Amino acid sequence: MHDILINWAPQETRVAIIENGAVQELHIERTLERGLVGNVYLGKVARVLPGMQSAFIDIGLERAAFLHVADLHTTPHGVRGESQTLVPIEKQVFEGQTLMVQVIKDPIGTKGARLSTQVSIAGRMLVFLPQDNHIGISQKIGSPEAREQLRARMQALVGKPEDGGGGGFILRTNAEEASDQELADDIAYLRRTWARIKQGGLKQPAGTLLHQDLSLAERVLRDLANEQTQHIRVDSKMQFDQLTAFGEAYTPTSIARLEHYKGERPIFDLYGVEEEIARALARRVDLKSGGYLIIDQTEALTTIDVNTGGYVGARNFDDTIFKTNLEAALAIARQLRLRNLGGIIIADFIDMVREEHQHAVLAEFRKQLSRDRTRTTVSGFTQLGLVEMTRKRTRESLAHMLCQPCPTCQGRGQVKTARSVCYDILREILREARQFDPKDFRVVASPAVVEMLLDEESAHLADLSAFIGKPISLSAEPSMNPEQYDIVLL
Repeated sequence: MHDILINWAPQETRVAIIENGAVQELHIERTLERGLVGNVYLGKVARVLPGMQSAFIDIGLERAAFLHVADLHTTPHGVRGESQTLVPIEKQVFEGQTLMVQVIKDPIGTKGARLSTQVSIAGRMLVFLPQDNHIGISQKIGSPEAREQLRARMQALVGKPEDGGGGGFILRTNAEEASDQELADDIAYLRRTWARIKQGGLKQPAGTLLHQDLSLAERVLRDLANEQTQHIRVDSKMQFDQLTAFGEAYTPTSIARLEHYKGERPIFDLYGVEEEIARALARRVDLKSGGYLIIDQTEALTTIDVNTGGYVGARNFDDTIFKTNLEAALAIARQLRLRNLGGIIIADFIDMVREEHQHAVLAEFRKQLSRDRTRTTVSGFTQLGLVEMTRKRTRESLAHMLCQPCPTCQGRGQVKTARSVCYDILREILREARQFDPKDFRVVASPAVVEMLLDEESAHLADLSAFIGKPISLSAEPSMNPEQYDIVLL
């Protein structure tokens, strides 16, 4: 069983999932960073450009959006051979025409948003294609037999167009284990959403936003809340009212779990979520036994190193390692959810001599990962004693969302020592002296570097000054980072 906390503010919504008193997942959405992709507008054709086979559509934004002939729903599908040509755009749309369009690419720089007239609406497990009638299955789902079984189940649930059914659906990977009831609920939700969009399209003027992808708080009701959820606590009365209205229309089973938190203390402080966010950005994660994890994110993969630290609680060294690895298996699975780490992940557990210990740690690791709503795959121990796994990337990791590379070290995590920079400066002065003939050299550097040049490296600086026959003056600049320096020729 778990609780869901929603901390709402005009600029940012944060959601925490709490289980057994500990934060298991964090979700953050910022108002300014919400894109337009997925939004459905009622647009008006501003200009048709036959030479580019495209049209500019006014959808009420600062710049007109762009619709290419290939993104018109009426164009033929499949491979376009010589016998199959596109119907020119000027024969399909005309200036002043009203079109229902969906954004498929956000505006970038001076370019407007890219549009399609093929509308698709994402649900919890399905994607609804109201203008089509086929049922598609994600290639990542099981065997061909499993896909065919799912397709047969879906066809029975969707029904026939003459019976009020119809519309196309694509099953996402998380629909593989879904029950008929869960699929039916998603179908009903998507059809209600499409009915609202169509109704708006008939009543609203051109330039109107007809549908926006759900906010994070609304996705809590659609995607995160289930029968294991005890309470959904919201700290904003306005957001609570909005979610109640949304739940009544689309997810009635979640309404009973909604609560308005009225406490004096901020809801995240009450449950220790702020401290957990700070720890989730740190490289080191301490385990209760005294061991610890070191987590490093790189471009290609994430590495997690397990260390015993000060743990000496077991009877012998083998037991110490085994107990630390078991605790680490639980902690790693939780950190993957908390930090939303995806892609290739390598876990370096402490080497275990006994094979039964390896099997037990791997079994515990798989058990903890099975609670993850994001798809994971785990290999066994490699010859080097590493566990390789993958976790599907669903959104940016917590660190990428909240942090940026350090401007001082450029994301390396370390800077040159003051002595190294001193030697770089001495070499640079020698190089400059061979090319130019100034009266004086002035070194501008960080205070730590200047102090070292005046103190421990003063003899080397004096020797260089005598060798090149020019005076060298020093100037400390507090705003410079430890590696920065400038050599001014006077």
